[in-house]
Formats: sequence, structure tokens, C-alpha cells
Amino acid sequence: MNRITQCLHGRGTVSGVMHHRHAPQEQVPGRYLAWTGNRRPVVFWNLTDRCNLSCFHCYSRSGPGRDATGELSTAEALALIDDLAAAGVPLILFSGGEPLIRDDIWELARHARKKGIRMALSTNGTLITADIARNIRESGIEYAGISLDGATPATHDRFRNAPGAFGRSIAAFSHCRDAGLRSGVRITLTTENCGELGALVDLAKTIGASRFCLYWLVPTGRGIDAYHRLQLGPEAVTDALRLLYCRAQETDAGAMEFLTVDAPQDCVHLLESMERDRSPDLCDARSLVASSKGGCSAGDRVANIDPQGNVYPCQFARAPEFLVGNVRERPFSELWDDASNPVLARFRERPVRLTGRCGTCRHRELCGGGCRVRACAVSGDFYADDPFCYVQDNPVGKKP
Repeated sequence: MNRITQCLHGRGTVSGVMHHRHAPQEQVPGRYLAWTGNRRPVVFWNLTDRCNLSCFHCYSRSGPGRDATGELSTAEALALIDDLAAAGVPLILFSGGEPLIRDDIWELARHARKKGIRMALSTNGTLITADIARNIRESGIEYAGISLDGATPATHDRFRNAPGAFGRSIAAFSHCRDAGLRSGVRITLTTENCGELGALVDLAKTIGASRFCLYWLVPTGRGIDAYHRLQLGPEAVTDALRLLYCRAQETDAGAMEFLTVDAPQDCVHLLESMERDRSPDLCDARSLVASSKGGCSAGDRVANIDPQGNVYPCQFARAPEFLVGNVRERPFSELWDDASNPVLARFRERPVRLTGRCGTCRHRELCGGGCRVRACAVSGDFYADDPFCYVQDNPVGKKP
């Protein structure tokens, strides 16, 4: 993740990180988890592939036509939570499909809370009523990330293939606020909605979002079909990053957090922008970025578990060649700590043995070569350039 707000307002973040770096994870506020000495993974758990919507960029091909066949049972899911707790996992993000479709989600959440694991929810928001929002909060889930793919009903409903989805998702923010539940906006930016980014930031502030999280498109699931049609070019990407940077500058750190996901190279744009502006927080921002030790967290500080119990390095690395194992055959804790696993070894390799333009870029140790999933999906080569990279740079050893 590229944590724009925490870098722009870095002095308070750095002091907090230093204070909590070696504290027990249950005593570490959620905003500092990414930088603590604990390198146990945050688990993105796709509870189900069932969904009430059928979005054309869905990374898991979820939709109304999917059923519960093969999903982990309640007993298996509870046992998995026990193992995640024993493994020291600090946070579970319940996702889908639409996780609220699963009947036992409250039982699972209460069990995770009992085991001391923090929780967040990734949802399309359309099923969140006032009662559901209270249930989310009372179950122990601390945050709901709600997807909005545009600032207007026409754009959002087209992405979601569901008339009226925009209004129901907007209402979800009000229900979360009334229930005392933190919520945030999640958008996947593409050629068809990038023109509404500024308006969506304004809307996010109006509806009380505490976080604005921008995802870039990764060619996985139905995103494979949409990738070449919807992926942004370098100019549009830098325009979007510039807009978020300016909005984060204008926004108090405690009001709304800005971040981007799926492109570790975004930190290059952020640091260069801060350097150009002679930001007083630049030194601390560099320290925070460097602490990520090479960009992407997949396979190290991030893990994914799909509805059938398959384990992957991240929620976007779901191709067969990225399968780590299955929790029905071997506990997650054993899979994740197996240093001989070839998939995890590739993702954890530092420095990454990059080729092409990424291999000669002076920023390669900072961003780790961007997204390896995207590189592999487009070229077939795990070590190739990230085709999404927009950074204009000179080779190592040459002055820019």
C-alpha cells in the first residue's frame, strides 16, 4: 500500500511506529500494524464467491450464479480462525464475493474477536441496513470498506451491473455512521471512471468516509477480460496520483486517510512530490517507505484464503501457479512458515531478480518492481517489467 496521508503527516506516524514497534500486537493501534516488528500476515479471506452483484472487473468472478459448493463449512472456518490466532495473524479482512451473504459471518466474527484478531470487512454495501450495520459493529468488526466505482449512479451502477446499487451503497455509509462503525470508500480506477475521481473524493468527505482507498486494475478474474480495455495509461495515472496527493495535503490527517493499492511504485511519485514541495515530512516519509523493505507485501505480510481453503500470496495472485496449498490438507500456519515452498520463496525474495526496465531502474529496491502478479499475467514472466509502471526514470548509476 502507498499510504499517502501517513507519509504527508509523517512526524506523528513515525513517533507512533517507534513507540509501538516491539509492543505486543494486541496493543498496537491498527494504523501502525504495517510498520511493527511483527511480520505475521494480514489475511484477506474470501468467505464466498456468492454475490448479489456481477461487477465486470471482479477479481474473483463472483456473482449471483455462484453457489456454496466447496466452501469451508462453519466448523472448518472456526478451526481456521483458531489456527490463524495461533499463527499470530493480526488482522482478518472478510471479503467475497459479498461476505454478508454468508449466514455464519457473525459467528465467525465473534470467534475471531474472542481469539484476539482484529477484523475489517470488504463489501459492496448494498446489503447494509441499519440492523446489519449494528450487527457488524457488535460482532467486533472495526471497519467496513465499501466499493464505489463512480461519483454518479450512472457510472457506479454500470460497473456493478445493477440499477440502484449506487443509492444502496451510499445509504450504507449513513447506516455505518449511525452504528458507530468506521467506513471508507474503495474504488478501482479505470478509463471509464477516472474523470469522476475528484468528485468521488468530495462525495467521500460528504458521506463521512474515514478512508479513501484507490485500487489499480489487476488482470485477474473478470479483470482479465477488461484489462486492456480499462487499464489507464501513464498520464492518467500520474494525474490521479497528483489529485490524491493534493487532496491529502488539504485534508487533516484525522479526517480522512488516502492510500493506493496494487502499485508499489506509487511511493516514487509520492516521495518525488514531497521533495519538489520541500515537505518538512520528507525525511520521515522516506523512513516509512523504506521500512516496507521492497514494495509489495504479497506472500510476506499479506496472505489470501479463498472460499475453498486455498492459500495464495495475495487476493490477486489466484492463478494456479501461485497456489501455496490448502488448509484442508495442511494448517495455514504450517503452509505459511514453510521456507521450502517455491511460491512463497519467489514472492519473498529480496531483492527481486528483476529484468528489463525494472531491472535497471534506480527505484527497484524501493518499490520491488511493482506488481509481480500483473507482470506475470501480461508477459508470462514473474520477473518481467510491471506493464502498469508509469515511472519515467534513468538507469541505475545515471543522474536523472
